[in-house]
Amino acid sequence: MQLLPDFIRLSYRSDLQTLFLRWTRPATTNEHHEGYRQALQLAQQEQVSRWMIDLRSRGLAEVKDLRWVLHEFRTLFIEALPTATRRIAYFTAPYHADILRPRLLELDQNNPLAPAVEIRVFTEELPAQQWLQQG
Repeated sequence: MQLLPDFIRLSYRSDLQTLFLRWTRPATTNEHHEGYRQALQLAQQEQVSRWMIDLRSRGLAEVKDLRWVLHEFRTLFIEALPTATRRIAYFTAPYHADILRPRLLELDQNNPLAPAVEIRVFTEELPAQQWLQQG
């Protein structure tokens, strides 16, 4: 079993067909990239394309790190699970959701990769789970 860094908790629930990535603290850019790469490795191993990412303990990433997720990481996700319906639900505090939603719209505008990996922001876990199960 691979030892995970202290800034993330990863788990896979087969009953929900969902990967859970929980940030335990604010992360540097390198940690941000490493956390997503570790999650992608588990996703590929389990063939799971629905992700719940809990940002409540971490807060929001820097804009450059979000841009990395929307472009470079999306490409990696598509390559790792090419035939799957890929969805990411960000679970965050209401204050951060009010910042993240318009930021995603702005940064994802005209992004040709956007339809291949849907991303939405939630402040409650149940609606996020329901949305993930629809995909």
